[in-house]
Amino acid sequence: MGSPSRFCEHVLKISSLILLICIPQIANLCCCNDSVTTSKIQNHEMVSSLQTLALDGYLSMEDNEHAANDFGNIYHFPPLAILYPETVYDISRTIKHIYEMGSGSEFKVAARGHGHSLQGQAQANQGLVINMKSLQGKEMKVHGGEMPYVDVSGGELWINILHETLKHGLAPKSWTDYLYLTVGGTLSNAGISGQAFRHGPQINNVYQLQVVTGKGEILTCSKNQNSDLFYSGLGGLGQFGIITRARISLEPAKKMVKWIRVLYSKFSTFSTDQEYLISLENTFDYIEGFVIKNRSGLLNNWRSSFNPKDPFQVSQFNSDGKTLYCLEMAKYFNPDETEAMNHVESLLSALSYIPSTLFQSEVSFVEFLDRVHISSIKLREKGLWEVPHPWLNLLIPRSKIHHFAQEVFGKILLDSSNGPILIYPVNQSRWNSETSFVTPEEDVFYLVAFLSSAIPFSTGTHSLENILTQNKQILDFCHNAQLEIKQYLPFYSSQEEWRAHFGPRWELFAQRKSTYDPLALLAPGHRIFQKASSTSR
Repeated sequence: MGSPSRFCEHVLKISSLILLICIPQIANLCCCNDSVTTSKIQNHEMVSSLQTLALDGYLSMEDNEHAANDFGNIYHFPPLAILYPETVYDISRTIKHIYEMGSGSEFKVAARGHGHSLQGQAQANQGLVINMKSLQGKEMKVHGGEMPYVDVSGGELWINILHETLKHGLAPKSWTDYLYLTVGGTLSNAGISGQAFRHGPQINNVYQLQVVTGKGEILTCSKNQNSDLFYSGLGGLGQFGIITRARISLEPAKKMVKWIRVLYSKFSTFSTDQEYLISLENTFDYIEGFVIKNRSGLLNNWRSSFNPKDPFQVSQFNSDGKTLYCLEMAKYFNPDETEAMNHVESLLSALSYIPSTLFQSEVSFVEFLDRVHISSIKLREKGLWEVPHPWLNLLIPRSKIHHFAQEVFGKILLDSSNGPILIYPVNQSRWNSETSFVTPEEDVFYLVAFLSSAIPFSTGTHSLENILTQNKQILDFCHNAQLEIKQYLPFYSSQEEWRAHFGPRWELFAQRKSTYDPLALLAPGHRIFQKASSTSR
């Protein structure tokens, strides 16, 4: 082992080497801590200066913890303050003030509607959250004529728009499945439901927007006025401005809905029928589908809301241990329209579903559109609403959907009891390529939505960790198999991933960001444009 002196000398050399290695890291750590401390001081100074502004609404500095939560319930970034604006000028003055303070600050601003984001997108760590629901402005106003529309606040809920427009015999054309969401929130993403194959997403059914940019400017935009901002704001993830008003396209509303569910045992037959229905001019008004794995007593559970065509055949059907595919359809009609019901029968006769699984129901137009809210109430009562929701939403080209189904539904997913799995096709021709939203480049693509809920403190298949691992397996498979998918409600951790998401449209997206939000103040929760030292990473 050598002499004690040589051993001590050896230890001294190693200790010196370790110290030399650690010094830069300690220095960097100190630097980092100094940077974070400086940033926090600057942010507090920013909030203090905001308190000097003359506002119709008000700033809240206390009890703001709720703004660090969202429906996803995974990320929690508390703001320093919340703005409760009464007018659009409150939002404009506030953002303009922050913008004029210059680029030295890392203070960020997020617009928050109903807090239904999944990955902290409506949060602003140590920044400012704008509560859009408090925005008053002009009242909701419905306009009739050949091209009817409604003017609404960006903080208005779609359920309120439904009730108000129905007073005039009108309704929006395109919806989301859940209506307790704000207009600004869904238009900043896309707004997709079972009507999208026909009318496109909600962003395709907008005539005009009022937007407050990252400079604090209040701009009215449409396809003929400030069109660049109009199209960039639609599906723009809040990166270019805050949508404070919108003019939504309407159509005559029906009073009733024929609501139908049928089952398939083969994915190929299921997808063929879905694609056939969306290819027709005169078809159902709503078409969705979902995947069912290992569900026992499925059809008996439907009986509370649907009537089986043949109760005896239904009683003989066994769903245990099977992977099944449900096609869900709806036809809007008025009570005196017998022709519409005849057409429903004609459409059903052309499909190849399992005959014993035909379930039908007739409900009001409002009851159908607000169907998810009823389910949410039941989940709240059971304490299963405010849990983590690690949702994964994918847009998959039609040419790749069968490979996806075979691998994901057949091998990766062993159980679907964590939440619904939606799957349905839409027509590319109904989506406006000028908006910021990106889709797969095929005539038809599928939305596949894994709407999982994690059970708190669980360590099994229902745990957050397990669901996130499963989501990663799905994404890794899509990447390795080169399926050329796009995420809906996208979430990435690096700008390189965002570049890949937007592909050839990234340069335009980044250029628009520098034009309308040059200091990258807005929507920091998406983590698209951020400094390397940002504390919200």
